[in-house]
Amino acid sequence: MRERRPPSNGVTTAARRTQSSAAGGLGLGAAVALVMGNVVGTGIFLLPASLAAFGTVSLVSMVLVTAGAIAMAIVFGRLGGRVPAAGGPYAYAREAFGEFAGFWIAWSFWLTAWIGNAAIAVAWVGYVQYLAHGLFGLHWSGTLGSILIGLAGVWIPAVVNLAGVRNAAAFQVVTTILKFAPLLFVSVVGLFFVHSGNYPSFNATGGSWVSAVSMAGAVTLFIYSGVESAAIAAERVKDPARTIGRASVIGVLVCAVMYILSTVAVMGTVPQEELVGSTAPFAAALDHMFGGTGGGLLMAACAIVSGIGALNGWTLLVAEMPLAASKDGMFPPAFAVVTRRGAPLTGILAGTVLTSLMLLVGYTSENAFDTIVLLASFTTVIPYFFSAAAQLFWLVTRERRVERGRLARDLAVAVLALLFSFWMAYGSGPSAVLGGTLMLLVGVPVYIWLKARHGEYGPRDVRRPEGISEK
Repeated sequence: MRERRPPSNGVTTAARRTQSSAAGGLGLGAAVALVMGNVVGTGIFLLPASLAAFGTVSLVSMVLVTAGAIAMAIVFGRLGGRVPAAGGPYAYAREAFGEFAGFWIAWSFWLTAWIGNAAIAVAWVGYVQYLAHGLFGLHWSGTLGSILIGLAGVWIPAVVNLAGVRNAAAFQVVTTILKFAPLLFVSVVGLFFVHSGNYPSFNATGGSWVSAVSMAGAVTLFIYSGVESAAIAAERVKDPARTIGRASVIGVLVCAVMYILSTVAVMGTVPQEELVGSTAPFAAALDHMFGGTGGGLLMAACAIVSGIGALNGWTLLVAEMPLAASKDGMFPPAFAVVTRRGAPLTGILAGTVLTSLMLLVGYTSENAFDTIVLLASFTTVIPYFFSAAAQLFWLVTRERRVERGRLARDLAVAVLALLFSFWMAYGSGPSAVLGGTLMLLVGVPVYIWLKARHGEYGPRDVRRPEGISEK
């Protein structure tokens, strides 16, 4: 019979070690920068073109998704206080629901990382093609040309990461600056060039506006991927119980303002028929603002460098998560292999190969970006759903310390985050739900193999009945 563990004060031994080791870690400013740096990738640079196909109803979706992302940020902040250990959603699921749930969330997050890299690469390709055409008159818009450019964009960051963490970090600093500059410029200056006649109709899909909101919301969710960054890096954050939540909410709010204003500006400066087919909507917006192609070429150059930076950071994340899980015995041992310079060799190579394959699959569909983004959105909301469920579990069961004065508010936010995650999973669409579920199920045999390899029966933290051995 399974023995029920006694309630704890919410801080495990590992978490206590985390708290003590974070004394010299990231403060609020650095944690906000971490969240913003990971949230803002190249997805936003192609998003206005994708949303234009839904109509201005997509702006309603952006507001709703922003509210959901803020609710998730608050939940991550509260969970960071309950379980201030590295791993974020992985740690919360494992603490609340057991070892297998923790493994499954780690698996889902790993899927999200390398699938999302393929979406970043697709957005990056559009700006490379725009710049190549504007500067040299080259036409690489065919499927084969797009694939070759995308593969180059995927493998360059892999080489940088294999060269060592210091090189990857220095590269990231430069690209982060060029990531925010064009967004800020369009968000502010672009509003002065808006023409109401350029905006699409409210619902351009021809179907139900409710369905349009859900689909546009699922596409939009991808640009908020990374809201959990401070929670994942809890062991490096000062006072995680306070800092994680504040950094996550501030980071999401700042990004949300840039996202919404820049999308409104791009939609209002580029006619819908041109915007829907654009592979470089921000560059097209600058061309319409100032005439000619000079501004668009500059925007494309910034987006290209930004995209390489985003791919560089997420390539490291693709490798770091399985490296940590492998050390816990929750991922194949090959992922613990590192180079002499400390680079996680297997994780980088495996993640980059899988991203390359996802890129090839995406370009076989009619709209590569939307196809990949919807799949990545579905695998993203699984960790979000389980994190919100963990918070709700601890609030309802009182197995962890509950502040009575904040109980009603915490319950409301947790339920909102849970419903938001469920809505986003539904909005991903049948194809993404089916494909994502199948990819999640592939993790089950991997878990079985890991347990058999360690000669274990049942979760490690569960006392086995007498007479039953581990093997």
